[in-house]
Amino acid sequence: MKDRKAPDPDMFVSSAHASTPTPAPPIPAGASRPPPAPGEPRPSSRLPGRDVTTARRGVTSQEGEDDEEEDEWLLSSLRLYEDLHTFELQAPTRVIEWALGNRVCVAGYGSSDRNEILQLLPPPTLQAKETQGLCPERDFKVECGGFSSRPVYSLKHVPDTSLLVTSGPPDSSLHVWQVSGEDSDVIKPVSAIPAENSTGQAWAKIATISTKAPWVLHGSRVDNVRITEVESQKNVYVAASRSSEELSGVAFLDCNTLLLCCTGGQLGLADVRHPQSPVEVAAVPSAPRGERWCAGVGHGPPGSDLSPQPVACLSSGGHLVLADVRKISEPLASATCRIPSPGCGAEFLCVSWAPALEGCLAVSGFDGTVQVYDTRRWDRSGREAEPLFVHRGHKFGGPAGSEGPPRVTVHTWHPQKPRTLLSAASDGSLHVWDWVQPCGGCG
Repeated sequence: MKDRKAPDPDMFVSSAHASTPTPAPPIPAGASRPPPAPGEPRPSSRLPGRDVTTARRGVTSQEGEDDEEEDEWLLSSLRLYEDLHTFELQAPTRVIEWALGNRVCVAGYGSSDRNEILQLLPPPTLQAKETQGLCPERDFKVECGGFSSRPVYSLKHVPDTSLLVTSGPPDSSLHVWQVSGEDSDVIKPVSAIPAENSTGQAWAKIATISTKAPWVLHGSRVDNVRITEVESQKNVYVAASRSSEELSGVAFLDCNTLLLCCTGGQLGLADVRHPQSPVEVAAVPSAPRGERWCAGVGHGPPGSDLSPQPVACLSSGGHLVLADVRKISEPLASATCRIPSPGCGAEFLCVSWAPALEGCLAVSGFDGTVQVYDTRRWDRSGREAEPLFVHRGHKFGGPAGSEGPPRVTVHTWHPQKPRTLLSAASDGSLHVWDWVQPCGGCG
């Protein structure tokens, strides 16, 4: 695929370079960067990075325990990872979304009115279903981008379309974006979906599906959940509920069944075919009070019913509860994660099931690590679980003088590569990693 200029390619900084390029002047949404002046070098539209798998050259003699720990991690990565690539974004992201053609979308969440939404083309090694030895091309390419005037806290690709939907403060409205075709490098705003009585409400949690039509499920509380047809903006479902519990996440289990997770630790199911039926929420089994919760849904093979779709509920205290969506009041298993300290923050809590590894899930948001667990032997005791693997690479990022160590903001699994994950942190680092399969581990 030919290399094209990006709306703001200088947003990215190679992890191999010490200096940061001077930011370019703002570009209005929907406009691409003008061509360089005669004699001016054209900036790269790549997201350069370090391939730690084949070029681990950064281990030097440094002072301090943190530096020694980083050196030790870099050396141990030789045996811990099949592949490990590190990149740096000039602005951190809290969204990593797979789009058409195995593209990856990221977006800024800063308080400015210039948060960039970018679609990246991964390097060939990440696109291939099987690992391919040495490959000369190991950088992300910036294909296209646009600017959001508000922080992007959630971004979802609408399946089988070139549309993206975003949400973020200061209210629960949504914004729809069009990813341009081959003749343009712009992600342009298409429309906004207002939320009724959204003043003072939290930002909307969203999910998308295209089984019947391009739909977006959205809401900030249980009593304002609805499904909107993306293109016509027609409401096709409005939840009937008196509960004002704040939502931490929403999901389509299938085209008719919705899962709602509340920050207080309640789960609820809704049937699109019965909009008059009130949506009832129930507490996560054995959920400690006073903690904030999020949930992740496992997806069974195509054509399967709800039975293979466990719900993993994660709390800010590190508690993990697994439940069957058919009977969420009874736990299947429970455990406790290894976290730095209980209540260390809930802003970036994230739990997700591996799409191609039975019983494997990943958690993040407590510190600069991503922890992978094999849940197949868990019971209901709630005791501390031993991680199958811990990715510690983000712990060693962060510019000099930054406040505290970086925290992982989001992670996601590769849809085809069983042990490959992408993760991002608050310092702008973006990692792609594939751990070495241990004996008796997942897969």
